[in-house]
Amino acid sequence: MDTNSAEEQPLIQHLLELRSRLLKSLLCVVITFAALFVFANDIYEFVAHPLQQFLPENSTMIATDVASPFLTPFKLTLLVSMFLSMPYILFQIWSFIAPALYQNEKRLALPLFVSSVILFYCGIAFAYYVVFPLAFQFFMSVAPDSVAAMPDMSSYLNFVLKIIFGFGVAFEVPVVTVMLIAAGVTTTESLATKRPYVIVGCFVLGMFLTPPDVISQVLLALPMWLLFELGLFFGNFIVKKTPSEQQDAL
Repeated sequence: MDTNSAEEQPLIQHLLELRSRLLKSLLCVVITFAALFVFANDIYEFVAHPLQQFLPENSTMIATDVASPFLTPFKLTLLVSMFLSMPYILFQIWSFIAPALYQNEKRLALPLFVSSVILFYCGIAFAYYVVFPLAFQFFMSVAPDSVAAMPDMSSYLNFVLKIIFGFGVAFEVPVVTVMLIAAGVTTTESLATKRPYVIVGCFVLGMFLTPPDVISQVLLALPMWLLFELGLFFGNFIVKKTPSEQQDAL
């Protein structure tokens, strides 16, 4: 009984700590949302600007659902709150798992955590400032003269979120590459020999994650390829450093 109690006690402590960190993460999202909700319409206007600047004269976005003028900015503000809270959430995750890691694992895991956040934000910024203007300009330019372009605000938000999430995930390629190399699943040499397949895969993935135009597909495929090369570079660096790290761990 004493042995079982001793084994159950650490488990209960870990569960309590996990609950505490989840609640802190949730509280951070709620506080951020409460601070941003007043600016919900302004946030939506900011997100809609890449499309609005290319709409025909005297044309505006519309709301086809009665609740859309309220629910759409509400949904967007909640998602923005989650995005802005992500560094704190990842910090809570790191604080929970760090005590169970060896020293050499910490040296690799912490930079990967930080890099994943930065790259995700870079993917979002790239989609907003580079892809959206080019894609929306193309869409508006090919519209028939007899069609008045007046996009629905809810449909537009869903479309934008898919693109943003796709680019955010695509920009995680270096992190995934480094993790695969560090875990011993593959090597930099093996991945380098598969470069032609990776390039083709980037364009195929770009075809599924972007609108059906060549510009958006290329704008996603090329950064993914360059980020893959960046992952190979850092993966090769980590492999060279691994023996010394293992000696430090011993």
